[in-house]
Amino acid sequence: MTDVAVVGHFSIDSILLPNLSNSTVALGGAVTYVSLVARRLGATASVISRVGGDFPHVYTEWLKQEGIDLSGVVRIETEQTTRFELQYCDSFSERALRLKSRASSLSPIDVPVSFCAKVIHLAPIAGEVSFELAELLRSRAEILSLDAQGILRSVDSAGNISLSSTADRRTLESANILKCSLNEIQILTSKFDLQSSIKAIHDLGITTVIVTMGARGAVLSVEGAFYEVPPFNSRTVVDPTGAGDVFVGGFLTELVRGRDPFWCACVGSGAASIVVEGIGPSCLGEKEEIYRRAQAIFGK
Repeated sequence: MTDVAVVGHFSIDSILLPNLSNSTVALGGAVTYVSLVARRLGATASVISRVGGDFPHVYTEWLKQEGIDLSGVVRIETEQTTRFELQYCDSFSERALRLKSRASSLSPIDVPVSFCAKVIHLAPIAGEVSFELAELLRSRAEILSLDAQGILRSVDSAGNISLSSTADRRTLESANILKCSLNEIQILTSKFDLQSSIKAIHDLGITTVIVTMGARGAVLSVEGAFYEVPPFNSRTVVDPTGAGDVFVGGFLTELVRGRDPFWCACVGSGAASIVVEGIGPSCLGEKEEIYRRAQAIFGK
């Protein structure tokens, strides 16, 4: 049984940063960041995904070297890998997303017969995870976690991404844990008060809610117990891509080990503070530094 399994599309990201004149191409997708932080923390990790014939073999080899199980990744030579363009504003507080290509949606037939995990994190980035797939995976995991971003995204004819409230509530209600940004939970619940928004999610039967808020840290609510998770002050912020995914990856990895939920969130916050200091997932720190920063947050 895998400790942490992640389901969703890999992405090839073109990242436009305010301090650089040219875009940077990097491996992306929540599946990348969540599985990598699980491995850095010493857990086993696997991915279920689809990629196209354009997915670089160097990415595959690197992920395997990191110890991630890619046996659930289907490569379809006639398709294109999901690709995004991400453009950040000067303060990194906002970004514009554009979908440039999309792999086909995941299907229950992509799930190996013997596949199971302590926690499965559904990490769609372009609506590729259906309720039918979520329902199947719910039966294969002790805990099912969901990132709201991919079920809320709407794409116009030019590929520009916006958030829409037309999410399939059945997929949402299948989860034990929901991770979302402040904007996403407000759109999901049509409530602008944070505590009211979180209560509305709990009322759906979701026991744990994580709301990431960038430089302001995060909020964790476990069956109504409310925790404010402060950020660790990064040395510098170069690229915030994947910070929320790293947060939830650290949280879930510690959770399956039976650790206190607030400590789990501190580990997530510590890991997120490292990944933003460089560009792309290769900048994720080692276990010792993640735990050092988590301990500093925990002691605040």
